[in-house]
This record gives sequence, C-alpha cells and structure tokens, in this order.
Amino acid sequence: MIDRIKILLSGAGAIGDEPVEVEAPKLAAAALLVEAACMDGHFDGDERDAICAALGAHFGLNDAEAGTLIEEAEAAHHEATDLHRFTRAINDRYDHADRLAVMEMLWEVVYADGRLHAYEANLIRRIGGLLHITDRERGEARKRVLARVGQGAERAAAT
Repeated sequence: MIDRIKILLSGAGAIGDEPVEVEAPKLAAAALLVEAACMDGHFDGDERDAICAALGAHFGLNDAEAGTLIEEAEAAHHEATDLHRFTRAINDRYDHADRLAVMEMLWEVVYADGRLHAYEANLIRRIGGLLHITDRERGEARKRVLARVGQGAERAAAT
C-alpha cells in the first residue's frame, strides 16, 4: 500500500488501469483534508464525515471509494514531513477553480466541529499560499462555506 501511495503522489506510471494523473491530486487533496481534520488534535466522526462528503461531492465518489481514499490519505499524511508534496500535486494538475474548490473543502472540514481552531486557521492560510489562492479568495471561500453550513456572518466575525 505504501508503494501505491508513493506511485500515486509521484505521478509516475499507473496502478492497474487507473491513470495516476487522475488519482494523485485526489489523494493529495484528501491528505490535506486529513491534515486539516487532525490540526486541532481531534479527528472525530464529524470531520471524517465532512471529508467523505466533500470528496464525494467534488470527485463524484461513493462512500466506499471516499472511505478508501481517506484511508490512503491518512497513511500519506502520517508519512509526510510537509505540505509541499500535496500542494505540488494539486498545483501541477488542477486549474485555479479546482484549487478554490479544494480550499472550500478545507473550510468545510475545519468547520465540521462547529468552530475554527487557531491552528486550523493557520493551516488554511499556509495551504492557501501554497495553492496560489489570494487572501481575498480564501475569505470568500470561507463565507460560501459558512453560508452553506448555516453559520451566518456573526459566526464568521467571531472567529
């Protein structure tokens, strides 16, 4: 499994009939979501459900496929020493609109527990920079997510 993850992240070759170019950014995005979920010290069911829902909605995965991707992402996350390998895989294969979608998924995960932890906010700022997303775009993505999850402007102003 570790070899499969390395192949997926490197973009070299293919696994079975699946082209790696398609899978590498999915795994990288999932690994960033796992990183965000773990940032506050608690990776709970709400955050796992948020990751599963975000991956399913954005990539068209069913629950089983999203669950497998999350497991692979957790393994990649535990092996990683930095965020660059994940953000590079996303930058190399995604256009700006897709990178903004990843940013929205990150906001969905950090707000899954109903609050934004300072470490989570810092992580999202760092990832936003690495994905070449401006502060304004990051803030707009946050507002869209807060509107979707039912937390109004008062909540956004409080964090």
